[in-house]
Amino acid sequence: MRIVAPISRVEEVALLAREGAHELYCGFVPEEWVGQFQVPDANRRPSGNLRTPAELAAAIGLAHENGCSLSLVLNAQVYTDDQLDAAIEIAWLFVGLGGDALIISDLGLIGVLSQYLPLGKIHVSSVATCRNGSAAQLCRELGASRLILPRDVTISEACEIAAEVPDLEIEAFILNDACVFEEGACSTVHLPQTLGGPICLDRYVSEYRPRGIRELSAPLLESLQENDREYRQWLWYRFSCGFRTNEQGMPFGPCGLCALSGFLKGGIAAVKIAGREAPTARKIASVRMVKAVLDRVEAGEDGEKLMGFAQELRPSVEHCRKGYMCYYPEVLRERGS
Repeated sequence: MRIVAPISRVEEVALLAREGAHELYCGFVPEEWVGQFQVPDANRRPSGNLRTPAELAAAIGLAHENGCSLSLVLNAQVYTDDQLDAAIEIAWLFVGLGGDALIISDLGLIGVLSQYLPLGKIHVSSVATCRNGSAAQLCRELGASRLILPRDVTISEACEIAAEVPDLEIEAFILNDACVFEEGACSTVHLPQTLGGPICLDRYVSEYRPRGIRELSAPLLESLQENDREYRQWLWYRFSCGFRTNEQGMPFGPCGLCALSGFLKGGIAAVKIAGREAPTARKIASVRMVKAVLDRVEAGEDGEKLMGFAQELRPSVEHCRKGYMCYYPEVLRERGS
């Protein structure tokens, strides 16, 4: 099973490869794109992107020197006709420089590129929201070699898809960053914190009033307020526990480490660490965490011992018990945690 990690700077390539990443991915937004379309991104992230062809070429070269592949993200939900032409030019540039794969969400763009690209060059983004074997088969027919599943697909669903379409690699999320909504149906942007942060990280204050003349009972009001408290806590977990880390830099937040054993048994090809915009130290610690657990899984460790090791890495036992931080909370239910 391969560990897939994000980069946003050329110098991160060797660092993450050294920690155990097998594959890397990046965004690329040239100044020409920004100037022509007056938007800061081509891939749903206004920050965390390489900016020049020289940077892109250097990242590809260093990835290959360090035994890694490098993929490029072009995963906006939609592109205008002019943006589509520009996205295709970016794709050709990347492939011409020796890039390994394109991560794409627009099925029309996949259909166009697959007519001209060598086999194995297209990965379908989680933003395409492909959740079952039929969708996976369509991706394969369009020319894709890998499908990245949405975050909230269960372990059993992921493994069923892998079994149903065995000639399509399946990739699942394993660490960092969640989405409050269904990612592929989300029309918001991830603004920098200086501009308010992600739009979906709301801070609404609710006031409950009954219809008509009757009054809210105290138990009902308390129940509604408790629901609001739970929602705010769920949001906090979905957004990486306030993007906190422990003293060693290991990140808290959305995590699927305890699912690695099930993924390996179920034929999942790769696991994805999210967070292109994150600081380098957070990315290094993330790869280190995933590799530490994966090494034990590949050595045959399973069950309570493996889960205990994963939960003690940060440690995150109390966070894990709630279930809100877990990509795959069914692991907790199965283990009775």
